[in-house]
Amino acid sequence: MRRTFMKITYIHHSGFLAETNQALLLFDFAGGSLPPLDPAKTLVVFVSHRHEDHFNPDIFTLADSHPHTVYVLSDDIWQNRVPEKHFSRTHFIDPGRMIHLAEGGGILIRAFRSTDEGVAFLVEAGGKTIYHAGDLNDWQWNGESLSWNHTMKANYQKELEAIHSLGIIPDAAMVPLDGRQEDLFYLGLHEFMCQVGAGMVFPMHFWNDFSVIDRLKSLECSDSYRDKIAEIQTEGQSFEI
Repeated sequence: MRRTFMKITYIHHSGFLAETNQALLLFDFAGGSLPPLDPAKTLVVFVSHRHEDHFNPDIFTLADSHPHTVYVLSDDIWQNRVPEKHFSRTHFIDPGRMIHLAEGGGILIRAFRSTDEGVAFLVEAGGKTIYHAGDLNDWQWNGESLSWNHTMKANYQKELEAIHSLGIIPDAAMVPLDGRQEDLFYLGLHEFMCQVGAGMVFPMHFWNDFSVIDRLKSLECSDSYRDKIAEIQTEGQSFEI
């Protein structure tokens, strides 16, 4: 019996490559270097929203060199950003929608509403489940009003409840851990792990400040999931799940 396999590679910022037995799942590739891509596997390129730190139009050159490429884009990205020759291989997805791809051994994609722009993805492929938050996060800030922060928290909790209601615990989850939020930096990831959970959680969107990972692990509140936090130390680092 063939072993269920998944390898996660941190690319840059919020960019990750997840590899299963039959598919390559590339999330929010906006910079950094890709490892070699197996040409026998379907490449599915996900973009959570249009911000330039998540969406780089150069992703469309991947289809020129990789024979089996599919694009799944948030519907906040203008359709005219997609080269005409790649439009037939592109799917647009909005919050609450679900897409089934026959490629890559069969892939199920669910989208959730971001608390900023675009969507978050929950992807089932190769017997594994991967969550990529995009910019879905508890974006509370010390400089904002109480009403802003309360609304932000409520909107984030609403989406976490929608994910939790599926009864799925992702094998891997990529969630923002942004030091610009100062002492509030851990809220979104912490709330995700407490309400949804994951086999392994991969911090992202930390603007090359890898130290926030150790900061989170040092907090008492992370005790119940500390051993599930991926210790990302450099771009190109891989983890097998």
